Amino acid sequence: MKLLVQCRWLTAHLLLVSSCLCQNPEAKQFAPENKTSGLEKPTAAATTPPSDEYIIGMDDVLNISVWKEPEISRTLPVRPDGKITLPLVGEIQASGLTPNKLQASIVDGLRAYVSNPDVTVIVQEVKSLKFNIVGEIAKPGSYPLSKPMTVLDAIAVGGGLRDFAKGNRIYVLRVAGNGTRTRLPFEYKQVIKGNKLAENVELQSGDTIVIP
Repeated sequence: MKLLVQCRWLTAHLLLVSSCLCQNPEAKQFAPENKTSGLEKPTAAATTPPSDEYIIGMDDVLNISVWKEPEISRTLPVRPDGKITLPLVGEIQASGLTPNKLQASIVDGLRAYVSNPDVTVIVQEVKSLKFNIVGEIAKPGSYPLSKPMTVLDAIAVGGGLRDFAKGNRIYVLRVAGNGTRTRLPFEYKQVIKGNKLAENVELQSGDTIVIP
């Protein structure tokens, strides 16, 4: 008799558990844990600093770190005269140098005050590379060329052509190092149709896009 009661109790308990699972089907499912080791790369794209061959220019923002010397370390822009000012070192030429050459100059300037100075120079923001866009564009002006950009990219950054722009008479005015000027034609309608893609050149610092 006692065994029969226990069997009935067990059967009822099982029926109750089964009923609960039917009413809550989600209880049967277990979402996989989203574990990370902490070593994965961030999904957001990080800003890539310029290469060691980059030539520092006016308005570039430099991060200068002196090991174990936080009072000397600075984040500062290159002035219009091409120079920066650091404690102990004073004024030092930055424009026209690569980060490594500027680093060496700072080390030389610190030797009289710091034993074996360890200096790192990073171009934190590229602001010296610029292009211009003028004429029948929504937002004419000068824009930073901090990453590779084509003529079509530049037009998008400038807000697009105005209603009466002569899209097939656009050109890029490029000045070479010897002062000679070159006009590079750009037929807007042809390029956006997938034709004459060679005209959608990559811009260089100092280029001016003219939109009649």
